[in-house]
Amino acid sequence: MLTKRIIPCLDIKNGRCVKGVQFENIRDAGDPVELAKWYARQGADELVFLDITATNEGRKTFAELVRDIARHIDIPFTVGGGISSVADVEVLLQNGADKVSVNSSAIKNPALVAELAGHFGSQCVTVAIDTKYTQETGWKVYTRAGTIETAYKTVDWAKQVVELGAGEILLTSMNNDGTKAGFALDITGEVAKAVSVPVIASGGAGSMEHFADAFHVAHADAALAASLFHFRELEIPVLKAYLQDKGIAVRVNK
Repeated sequence: MLTKRIIPCLDIKNGRCVKGVQFENIRDAGDPVELAKWYARQGADELVFLDITATNEGRKTFAELVRDIARHIDIPFTVGGGISSVADVEVLLQNGADKVSVNSSAIKNPALVAELAGHFGSQCVTVAIDTKYTQETGWKVYTRAGTIETAYKTVDWAKQVVELGAGEILLTSMNNDGTKAGFALDITGEVAKAVSVPVIASGGAGSMEHFADAFHVAHADAALAASLFHFRELEIPVLKAYLQDKGIAVRVNK
């Protein structure tokens, strides 16, 4: 049985880990290197590092910071932000990333997903999808750190990028992000049912029950959280013990 993954997310701005609510009201959450070391010791299954202002500021992800984090951890490490070419990915992999996450660049140029998958393998390519629900449009995909609505419906876009070669979907509900009201189980479940690759639920984790729901109800393969872990409101060993008690297979440190 494949184990479900617990993934802390490091949103990086100006070299610091930050966290907001619904992509706004950003506040400092600590030093990313120290947080990464803490999570590796805690038993996190992977880490996701997102340079959240790289695309909007028209620059590349901080390779030096990626290298500093990679030196201190022994778990898989996904990096995103400002990635738009094979050369960008080569730099990040050379500095210690295991996988990359593309979002706005894939929307701007969907062929990039196929190009990266062809060059590095699908297992290296995660497509991050920021989605928002309104009564008028349903669940739609947003780009440029959630600031611009696209023409894509969320499930359709997820299916398209998987056909292009994406090996994983990181699905973040903007409605739920930072609210601690729970993951968006409806759209997460729809995407998980529609694609053949792992889906990471993101946005809204506020309790251990929310993680169990992501796995049991939405059939996510992994669940990602930030502030809940950053501010020590929930520790990963406690969460994994709870999930085991609920019959959910997770990797536990010996």
